[in-house]
Amino acid sequence: MHIPDGFISTGTAAVSWLASAGSVGYAVRRVNRQLGERQVPLMGVTAAFIFAAQMMNFTVAGGTSGHLLGGALAAILLGPWAGMLVLTSVLVVQALLFQDGGLVALGANVLNMAVIGVLVGWVVYTGLRRLLSDRPWATWVSGFAAAWLSVVIASLAAAVELAVSGTSPWGVALPAMGLVHMLIGIGEGLITVAVLAFLRVTRPDLLTLYQKAQGA
Repeated sequence: MHIPDGFISTGTAAVSWLASAGSVGYAVRRVNRQLGERQVPLMGVTAAFIFAAQMMNFTVAGGTSGHLLGGALAAILLGPWAGMLVLTSVLVVQALLFQDGGLVALGANVLNMAVIGVLVGWVVYTGLRRLLSDRPWATWVSGFAAAWLSVVIASLAAAVELAVSGTSPWGVALPAMGLVHMLIGIGEGLITVAVLAFLRVTRPDLLTLYQKAQGA
């Protein structure tokens, strides 16, 4: 899903930079007001985990591969604003040190994965948790759905940017990106649920840390 330089037009890149910069700037202000002391080290640990996990690819189909996005997981553990900053930091390091995604296209990559991916994951997870209430499997269903949909919606946003830029026709970009990432999203969902299950056993307090900080 990382868009390289040269794949989107200058206008699309500029609009993406403005949208992502505005979103990240707003996230910084929200985090400065709401961040609890216990969330600071968790942000670092989450960023390190997502960075390492994104370096590992798994085969999907037809010679394609995917890797963890981590937007939903970051949102579940840290809330949407700190999660957005964590994903942004990961994407910036990847672009600068590993050339994973272009610098001109960095605004689009941040918008797709750190902004849209995190917000979609957060909205889906919190919405389903309220709907499913205290059912014992609510965390797993909500986490899987949030992770799956965050990947699919983020990929469709990237497809729209490619289509608007004239890189790929609408009829090719949208189904190609959407269908492949529906499969990748299954892996994302399973990994997210596995991490949540591990934390439920070892550190259940981390699953409600953000909500408790908001209520404090």
